[in-house]
Amino acid sequence: MKLEDAAPGRQVKLCTRNGLHARPAARLAKEMQRFASSVAIVADTGEADAKSMLDILSLALAEDAVVAIKADGPDADQALDALQAFLEKPGD
Repeated sequence: MKLEDAAPGRQVKLCTRNGLHARPAARLAKEMQRFASSVAIVADTGEADAKSMLDILSLALAEDAVVAIKADGPDADQALDALQAFLEKPGD
């Protein structure tokens, strides 16, 4: 799926150093599992379940990548806020 074809959500610029490699992908998946809503990251390389480390890694996201994020469910807004904060926070 192309980024421009993503369902309405939010666009976010990835700020983690070296992109989303194993360590931050594992932390992100664990963080997203707190939410009842389904949460996804959409990039030009595909769409990933934000609750799955392997799905996140399959996107091969580099530093400064722009992605769309979307969520559906009872706590979707809170999940999107947490996902956006994680992706925009500089770190490893």
